[in-house]
Amino acid sequence: MTHHLISRSSRVAAAITTTLLVTAPMLMAQDAAPKEKTMLQKWVIDGGWTMGFIGAAVVAFIALCVFNFINLTKPKFCPDDLKAALMDHMVNCRVRSAIELAASHPSFLGRMMAYSLPNIDATRPEDLGRDQIEDAMADFTTNETRKLMTPLNYISLCAQVSPMLGLLGTVLGMVDAFGILAITGSADPSQLAGSISVALLTTLWGLINAIPCLVAYYYFKNRLNGLIADCHHAAEDMINASLQTVNAEAYLAKIPEGIAV
Repeated sequence: MTHHLISRSSRVAAAITTTLLVTAPMLMAQDAAPKEKTMLQKWVIDGGWTMGFIGAAVVAFIALCVFNFINLTKPKFCPDDLKAALMDHMVNCRVRSAIELAASHPSFLGRMMAYSLPNIDATRPEDLGRDQIEDAMADFTTNETRKLMTPLNYISLCAQVSPMLGLLGTVLGMVDAFGILAITGSADPSQLAGSISVALLTTLWGLINAIPCLVAYYYFKNRLNGLIADCHHAAEDMINASLQTVNAEAYLAKIPEGIAV
């Protein structure tokens, strides 16, 4: 009986040992197998240290777009309420009241009119010194546009720097790849894949950021030019309204009899 139990225990021990010997290599292989990469690691982190600079350019681009969307608006350039109030003053030739109202308003139109209207020359009723007023408007616009273009120029900078950073990452990746090739003496894809991945990822993200930056730059630039043009058109209408009021009789005298005004 005792011999039977010992024989049975030996068979069980042998079976367990055999199972461990068979399964151990499989378990070790599973542990040694590389874990699947996350999307962040696969598409960003594997790009190398240059991805940090490209990421900074992406963040700067987003921040500049938000800033320009907030600031390049009609209420901050040519608000309808201010335009109507200034037009009422200019139609009635209340130039001082128009200057005071414009000076109290922070919009582009308000500051431009506060800067330009003091150049009105009442001794020249035929044009009210229009050339001096327009020169003042041009000077104000030149100085203000330089400031307003600064955030747009930074967007243009991001558009130019991003592909250059991508190219830098590409060059570094290719240098690393050829270095491995020179050491190993053979083009083993598994050894070159990491360096080539760096080269491709940096180029990819550089272009992904540069293209929207370029589009946003021209969009905001055209938007800024349109808002400034609206302010100038409003100012021209106000000056024309004052001229028509001052020279009403002269304008009527030019119209022949029988033509409706």
